[in-house]
Amino acid sequence: LKLIGVEVLAHTVQIGGVRVEGEVTYDDIRRNVYTNPVRCAIPDIAEKMINEILSAAKEGDSVGGIVEAIALNVPAGLGEPIFDSLDADIAKMLFNIPAVKGVEFGAGFKVASMRGSEANDQYAIRDGKVVTLTNNSGGIIGGISNGMPIKVRVAFKPTPSISKKQRTVNLEEMSEEEIQVVGRHDPCIVPRAVPVVEACLAFVIADHALRAGVIPRVIK
Repeated sequence: LKLIGVEVLAHTVQIGGVRVEGEVTYDDIRRNVYTNPVRCAIPDIAEKMINEILSAAKEGDSVGGIVEAIALNVPAGLGEPIFDSLDADIAKMLFNIPAVKGVEFGAGFKVASMRGSEANDQYAIRDGKVVTLTNNSGGIIGGISNGMPIKVRVAFKPTPSISKKQRTVNLEEMSEEEIQVVGRHDPCIVPRAVPVVEACLAFVIADHALRAGVIPRVIK
C-alpha cells in the first residue's frame, strides 16, 4: 500500500463504559497508540480504560469494546457496486475476527436518525481535488471508494471465559447446572485486536487495488 501512498491506522475508541468522545487526530493515533497497553490514542482516556478492565477482572468479569480503523489516501474507484462491494468485503474480513459482533462505516447506525439532507455527503473542490464536506459514508459510496478516508468501527463482545458462575446445561443428564471457568483468561481482548483490525482493512484495500490495477501485480 505504501506504493500508492495509502496509510492504515487503528486505535481503541471504547472499552466497557469508557469511550473516546469527539474526533481524534491522525497524529494522535500515530504518536500514542503503542505507548499504552489499551492502544488508545488519548492518554487520559487510556488510563480510564485500564481501570475499567482492572475493575471487571477484580469482579471475575470481562468487558468488550470498539476498535476504529482508518485508511488514508485510498484512491477513488476501488470496489464494485453489487458483487465485490468494497465495504461488504471489508465487513466480511472483519467479521472473521473472533468476538466481532458489529461493523459500521462512517456515521454508522446514526444515519438511521438522520434526514437525507443530513446524511448526504455534499461535494466540493479543495486544492484541485473533489472532496466531500462530511464523511458520513465512511469513504465508500455504493460499494466503491470515493477518495475520502475509509472509516470503520468494529465492536467486540466481552470475553466469554469469566470466573463468575453462570448457568449452563449438562447434555448427558439433560439437567441444568452452574459452570465456573478457572485459570487465567483475558478480561478484555480489544487491545489485542487493534493490529488485527488494521491488518484486515489493509488486506482488503490491497486486494482491491491489485484487482483494479492500481498496484502492479509484479513489482520490479
